[in-house]
Amino acid sequence: MNGVVKVTNDKPNVTRYSRKIGRMGNSLGVSLPKSLAEKLNISQGDEIEFIENDRGEVVLKKVRQGQLPDNVRPEVLEAFFDVFEEDEGILEDLRDR
Repeated sequence: MNGVVKVTNDKPNVTRYSRKIGRMGNSLGVSLPKSLAEKLNISQGDEIEFIENDRGEVVLKKVRQGQLPDNVRPEVLEAFFDVFEEDEGILEDLRDR
């Protein structure tokens, strides 16, 4: 889901990010701009929460920090998930044999 990140600062203390929704396996998903992930102090494996307020606005909040085993690098886990998403049908076929 490589896309253009549109960032506008049209109101004081408000930053807007715009991303396209993409396919992630059988679901829809959106990637987070690196600068936003850094502001939220989140990385792969962390859990986030979406909170809708009474005005219909959605707030994104970090819930907890995920813990990887010491011998697993985040980039290896990310590569595993990429392969799994691409080859999910093949893996399901192997499981059913």
